[in-house]
Amino acid sequence: MNPKILIITTSAATMGISDDPTGLWLEELTTPWYAFVDAGADLTLASIAGGKIPVDPRSLKPAGENDASVERALNDATFQRLIAETPKFDTLDASGYDAILLPGGHGTMFDYPQNAALARLVAEFDAAGKVVAAVCHGPAGLVGARKADGTPVVAGRRVAAFTDSEERAAGLDKAVPFLLETRLKELGARHESGPDFKPFALRDGNLVTGQNPASAEPLAKLVMEALAARVAA
Repeated sequence: MNPKILIITTSAATMGISDDPTGLWLEELTTPWYAFVDAGADLTLASIAGGKIPVDPRSLKPAGENDASVERALNDATFQRLIAETPKFDTLDASGYDAILLPGGHGTMFDYPQNAALARLVAEFDAAGKVVAAVCHGPAGLVGARKADGTPVVAGRRVAAFTDSEERAAGLDKAVPFLLETRLKELGARHESGPDFKPFALRDGNLVTGQNPASAEPLAKLVMEALAARVAA
């Protein structure tokens, strides 16, 4: 049976109360999306608030200059229809899914962390041994998740995410409500990283995380490995 993967993106189009545009970093959705599609997975795309997914303009270049998966998405009418009208994730029955993926983009820093329904869903998937994956700023969706005993889901777990040094290099460390690497460490995560802006992803059991946009491809491969291991078990 083909794995079922639920992908939940940000719905935040600006940096908090400012007018600075943000949203989903498109490559962090399109790269795993097509890796999963080409592997035969059954995908559902949803968002925090439902409706059109805001795409960070910083993640788009002129046609022909983007990452291959982004170019594919820009020319994929089906994909364009899906991102234009997503269901609100907590209106879906998530019980039949094998994995959840949280793509990044700075928008996630403003609507993932305080979303109680997302925190519960992440915790439920983790407790069931289902695959929980997040890339770049996507791990912001892990910070609120708690186990039944109140312990953070990330505590003691190997986790990659957008680093504090990458945030400073991007010049956005003052624009976000917190630094993701620091927050994960405060929650007891064993944060690991590679060189800034280079591919780095890791898997700790059913938890799969990636450091930055360039990590979306290795993250997708690790998700498929984790799904295969789950089936084998």
